[in-house]
Amino acid sequence: MAGATTLGDLASAIGARSQEAAIVAELKAGSEAAYAWLIGEFQQPVYGLVYRMVNDPADAADTTQDVFLKVFRGMKQFHGASSLKTWIYRIALHEAANRRRWWFRHKAYETSIEPAEAEGAAGEAVQMALTDQSDSPFDSAAQREVRLKVEEALRHVPEPYRTTLILRDLEEMRYEEIAEVLEISLGTVKSRLTRGREALKQRLAPFMREARGLGPEETEEDRNMHPGMSGGGRRAEVTP
Repeated sequence: MAGATTLGDLASAIGARSQEAAIVAELKAGSEAAYAWLIGEFQQPVYGLVYRMVNDPADAADTTQDVFLKVFRGMKQFHGASSLKTWIYRIALHEAANRRRWWFRHKAYETSIEPAEAEGAAGEAVQMALTDQSDSPFDSAAQREVRLKVEEALRHVPEPYRTTLILRDLEEMRYEEIAEVLEISLGTVKSRLTRGREALKQRLAPFMREARGLGPEETEEDRNMHPGMSGGGRRAEVTP
């Protein structure tokens, strides 16, 4: 049975590579249908990845256009050393990093004329698939608050851990894919992921404490030992 599974996986992998090779050949030949397929297959994932890197919907849209221009112009130089997805994601990360550097040099000094809430609201279009439309308004608001807190905390996770977190925990890429995209070893991927998750956890700690109703120095053990104590350390008074 195990041998059959292995052979089946191998056959699927060979079939996928053959299919991708055919698509790449069509792209190199300038097929409009192949380019339409490429955009339909990768535009939204690339936009989502870039948005998480640059944190601005307009910049993400511009950068996504730049990514596909690079892909179209560089297709003849793509020789299949990696998968098409890996190659496109590598270009996307490179362009997003360039955009972030430009932003810190120029745009960070400008005063935005948009409301502070605009960035979070614009991000909802990217995250629409993650929202359960059957939830109550309260549940939806709570989910949105948690998502925005996570996104805000993620912005402060230093590189290169932030990119690794995005690729693994948000893009749900396999460790091997991340190693290929970032051109690092599998061990380095796991190390960066561990450190990135720890940094994110520390950033989210105050929010999690607040969500649980804990005081600044109170722990879950304190709450269990003294259920009548509030976060500030005063015992709750009950009027008969």
